[in-house]
Order: sequence, then structure tokens, then C-alpha cells
Amino acid sequence: MSETYNRGTVEDVGRWTEFSAGMWAWIFHKFTGWVLVGYLFTHIAVLSTATASDPTVYNQTLSGLESLLVVRILEVGLLAVAVFHILNGIRLLLVDLGIGLQAQDKSFYASLILTGAIAVASVPTFLAGAF
Repeated sequence: MSETYNRGTVEDVGRWTEFSAGMWAWIFHKFTGWVLVGYLFTHIAVLSTATASDPTVYNQTLSGLESLLVVRILEVGLLAVAVFHILNGIRLLLVDLGIGLQAQDKSFYASLILTGAIAVASVPTFLAGAF
């Protein structure tokens, strides 16, 4: 017979404080993956409607979106999501290959710090000309 594991009740909302770095890495990787899929569908929808009629509509749509500050801020967020997903994917690949098994927590924190550094460094580029 197989062993059972008591995972706690659904009402035990304080369990998230007991998560290890590996669990947070899994949660962030799934979240960023879903964000990227959502962005892909949104991107296709906007571009397909913008190119449906006239090339000038396409140019007006993109210049109108780029003139919005919120869109530029969301682009920084998209970059951060993509960078973290890539770095964590590389980390997972190395772990699956048996490289860095003992340093999984450190590599997760390193990917978070590197993602933050890249996102902060990209802010001037994305916000240039927005004001």
C-alpha cells in the first residue's frame, strides 16, 4: 500500500510561509509562463486587428500604444517576466543535468537578483521619451 502525506487543509493559509526556495521558484516559473502566454495572445490580437485594414492604422495603433506611460511600464514588467522565466529555465535545465544540485536555493536567489538588476537597468531605455 502507498503512503499518504498530509498536505494540510485548504484553510491553512499560513502554509506559504513554510515554502522553500524551490517551491517559490516553481510558483514564479508557472506564473511567469502564464503571463507570457497571456501576452502572446494579447500581442497577436492587437497586431491582427491593427493590420486588418490599412498600414497606416497599424502605425497609428503602435505609436498610440507606445505613447502611453502605462504601456511602457508594462513593457518593463514583461522584460522582467521574460528574463526570470529564461534564467529559471536555464537553472532548471542545469539541475536536471545534475549540475548545481546542492546550490539550487542560491541559484534561484541569483536569478531573482539578476532579473531585478536587468529590469532596473532597462527602465531608462523603456521610459525614454515618455515624458
